[in-house]
Amino acid sequence: QVQLVESGGGLVQAGGSLRLSCKASERIFSIFSMNTMGWYRQAPGQQRELVATISGRGTTNYADSVQGRFAISRDSDKSTVYLQLNSLKPEDTAVYYCNANKVGRAYWGQGTQVTVSS
Repeated sequence: QVQLVESGGGLVQAGGSLRLSCKASERIFSIFSMNTMGWYRQAPGQQRELVATISGRGTTNYADSVQGRFAISRDSDKSTVYLQLNSLKPEDTAVYYCNANKVGRAYWGQGTQVTVSS
C-alpha cells in the first residue's frame, strides 16, 4: 500500500505562487515502467480534475487551465513530486490531491488546501 504525504498548501493572493510537495512511501518512478505521479484538484461542488502528471521518463501532462502557469517536477530517488503554482487565480482555489499510479493501481494523498484570494 503506497502512502502519499502532501505539503505546501495555503492562502495566497491572486498572482502569487505556492509550491506543493508529495512524497511516496515507496519507489514509484522508473524509466522502464508506466508508473506516474501527479496532482488533481477538487473545488467545492465540483468533480476532481486532473492538474498535471509526470512519468519516470519525465513526460508531463497538464490541464489546459494551468498550462504555462504550473510546473510539475520530480525527484525519482526520493519518490517525490512537486507542483509549482505561479500566477495563481481565485479559480485555482481547491483541495489539491497527490496521485500515484503504480502497476495499474491508483493511490491518493489526503489532500492539501490551496486558497487564492482576489
